[in-house]
Amino acid sequence: MTDLLAFLLAFVPTCGGHGDAQSMIVSTGWLVSHLHDRNLVILSVGERADYDQAHIPGAIYLPTDDLRDRHNALTLELPPMEELAGSFGRLGVSNDSRIVLYTSKDRPQLTSRAFWTLDAMGLAPQTSILDGGFTAWQSEGRPVTAQVPAVKPAKLAPCAQSDVLADVGYVSSHLRQKGIRIIDARLPEFYSGAQVSMGKRLGHIPGAVNVPYTSLLDEHGKLKPANELRAIFRQAGFQDGDRVVSYCHIGMQATMVYFAARYLGYDARLYDGSWEDWGARSELPVETGAK
Repeated sequence: MTDLLAFLLAFVPTCGGHGDAQSMIVSTGWLVSHLHDRNLVILSVGERADYDQAHIPGAIYLPTDDLRDRHNALTLELPPMEELAGSFGRLGVSNDSRIVLYTSKDRPQLTSRAFWTLDAMGLAPQTSILDGGFTAWQSEGRPVTAQVPAVKPAKLAPCAQSDVLADVGYVSSHLRQKGIRIIDARLPEFYSGAQVSMGKRLGHIPGAVNVPYTSLLDEHGKLKPANELRAIFRQAGFQDGDRVVSYCHIGMQATMVYFAARYLGYDARLYDGSWEDWGARSELPVETGAK
């Protein structure tokens, strides 16, 4: 390979892949040492008021509305790729950006939803979640600011991934199928049917096992170590090579299960419509009770 060709290839953006345990999470220490990297884009997810009060220096506010399809009747569906390209491009994200996501409050499902969205766009290998979010950053005395940085819009060309999303047809045709495990990420009272979810029917998708998204985090809001996560998945009946299909109320909490599954190396999908979609379809079966 010539030196010129090697130089050119170094600037060709990669397309696809889902990240791994080494790239999907960064520590506060890592971020401090990389705050001034030229291609770093830090995105703060949460309430605008929290961001305006204090945020990580250089961080840009990511509106949660940018993570949903405003033209879809369901609450939280993946927007079209061209809309996502415009939304993230306006925030300065390009194909060679190194992206770090964090949540301003203790709502890690916001960052996992943003990660899943970027994964669908083919940007997961260059995207990380800040472990513990802004809470960990502040508790360690890291620098904060209220200054809003100037944003230089960037050109972004998504590389849509076909292996991150499951629709109702996929889920209904793979109930109790060997090698495909459906995970209900809601809290146990919604899974069992003790409490109604989204004003829809009680219960859960037949054959689904309950792995509440909160069980994946430690007391500090950080993702549990890989060995503990793997034990949780094993207890839920997972075997090596199984595919994870997760759902919740609207497709937010279930992205935590998706993230943890990818972190462990599982093939994973998100049923984006989740219970809001399934529970509204009276022709589809449901189960109640805890397992």
